[in-house]
Amino acid sequence: MNIIQLPLGEVYPYKNNPRKNDGAVDAVAESIRQYGFLVPLVISAEHEIITGHTRYKAAQKLGLTSVPCVIADELTEEQIKAFRLVDNKVGELAEWDVDLLPLELADIAQDLSPFGFETISEDEFGEEFTLDSGEKKPYQQISLTLHDKQAELILACIDYVHTHGEVKETFGNENHKGNGVYEVVRQWAEQKKLV
Repeated sequence: MNIIQLPLGEVYPYKNNPRKNDGAVDAVAESIRQYGFLVPLVISAEHEIITGHTRYKAAQKLGLTSVPCVIADELTEEQIKAFRLVDNKVGELAEWDVDLLPLELADIAQDLSPFGFETISEDEFGEEFTLDSGEKKPYQQISLTLHDKQAELILACIDYVHTHGEVKETFGNENHKGNGVYEVVRQWAEQKKLV
């Protein structure tokens, strides 16, 4: 894969691009300004953009005269259309690990709010933000890390007790999996004479 630098005027957007990206242009422009143009545009042999429309608009906004490009001349027209959609769609499938993200953000002194990472101080919650003063609800959320095989067995057991009608809503808990886990553990504890 060769990355070539092309004049911005020699590259043109795909006119039927279904992705609405205007809301992301400022953030991408700021990213390019701070870190450089590190992700090239992918273009056809005719220099029509396949992926990178937002980066293209950001380059225009920044007044860049040239942009890095990869020419994907090995793709058929159908593959180009498919890749254009797939490249945008797969990013939507990812999600943040809410346990690891704060650790990463804590190590960065730089302001990342232009990119959608907001930091909120305690003072910003205002006076009207308070914790419940009444009794704590009698529910707990337990997070576990399991190997795929462990999760498979546990989910199979939960499914078994549900499909065999052994699970009823317990203690007012409406959580399907929570009640399934409770029933599996309750039956095990009963067999071991722990209850």
